[in-house]
Amino acid sequence: MLHKHLIFTECSEFKFNLSKAQGDSLYDDQGKKYLDFTSGWNVTNLGWNHPEIIEAGVKQLKQNSYSPMWLLDPTQEEYAANLTQALGADLTAIGRANGGVEAVEQALKVTRAYTGKKKIVSFYEQFHGSTLNALALGYRPEWTESLMDKRDDIIQLEYPQVYRTDQSDEELLVELENKLEEIFSQKEVAAVITEAGIITGWGATYVAPEDFIKVIRRVTQKHNVLLILDEVGTGFSRTGSLFALHKFDLKPDIVTLAKGISNGSAPIAAMVTTEEIAQKTWKETNLQSTFGWNPVACAIANKTLEIHQREKVWQLAKDKGELARSFLTEKLVDNPHVGDIRGWGLEIGVDLVKDKETKDKNAELVEKVVVECGDKNLHLVCDHESNLQLMPNLLMAEATLTEGLEILVSVLDELK
Repeated sequence: MLHKHLIFTECSEFKFNLSKAQGDSLYDDQGKKYLDFTSGWNVTNLGWNHPEIIEAGVKQLKQNSYSPMWLLDPTQEEYAANLTQALGADLTAIGRANGGVEAVEQALKVTRAYTGKKKIVSFYEQFHGSTLNALALGYRPEWTESLMDKRDDIIQLEYPQVYRTDQSDEELLVELENKLEEIFSQKEVAAVITEAGIITGWGATYVAPEDFIKVIRRVTQKHNVLLILDEVGTGFSRTGSLFALHKFDLKPDIVTLAKGISNGSAPIAAMVTTEEIAQKTWKETNLQSTFGWNPVACAIANKTLEIHQREKVWQLAKDKGELARSFLTEKLVDNPHVGDIRGWGLEIGVDLVKDKETKDKNAELVEKVVVECGDKNLHLVCDHESNLQLMPNLLMAEATLTEGLEILVSVLDELK
């Protein structure tokens, strides 16, 4: 849709004119205040316009705001050291980028240069960005047939989510492993790209069996296939660990980071890989980004990381996520339209159905809930199919979190 000369998409359909944002709250141009349960879709994980983060950006802006690609500002050097130390897992080499999709594009280039192979395995309905390459990774082909020809270099698999299935977790994992073995036996695959076991970017918040990423890592290592772990949504404490790779003691070959990296106060992203991979590929991959890692963004990102580590924000996310899921499960147990409550940390999906037995998606209801909650000053987003995706900021007080959950429960009770 077009609104005031700007193009909005279905997932970012125009809602209201934002005049101010601070902490837990958004304000429209009429002065209405909303309790925000979106964090800008996993961006402002520490709350809107965190004062320490803004102060760090203003301070750096007065010193230097830009560094060309062939120079190194000390702010970039400091953040690179701190970020790689926080990640661990031998991830020590960074491709500088502005947003998640740029980091994903860099990861694809590095992967192909390192392996000499072109094919990438991905999963339907994960979201890795909006370029043609990124859309080809997650969108079903029929959704993009007007944009591109069939991509023989992308092998898409069904995501083994545990809700809308008759299979057990074990059956899903065995099926996944067998499928990967079959595909890898052709010796044409360069890498698998995936989130660690929860879909954060699409809106479905689907969760895979617990050992999903461990199975993928085991089979990729067996066949010398790289693992690209997309941490754009799962990173920076959102899902109950600083990064999702820490949850599984995982060593991916490449990680992509964005969204919460700067708490929304500057565009910055990263493709992070091992020294071995970087040394072998840097001449071919041309990892240039005119505005990637400008010093102001690096200062902001460095302060953001400092706060996550200082406050152990991942533990707050884990504890509050458990509180929120328990509250919703208790209050909505008898609601005939709530089919599933799922998530990691403070990444929570409330799946609305027409009937609990069939699990048929209820698009009309989920959209109506978003509108009704907005009328009651709670700002939500959904997938326009069945799922409400709850992403409160991770520093939100428990009393405020409960207040928002109570609004959601009251709306769902009124509509049942």
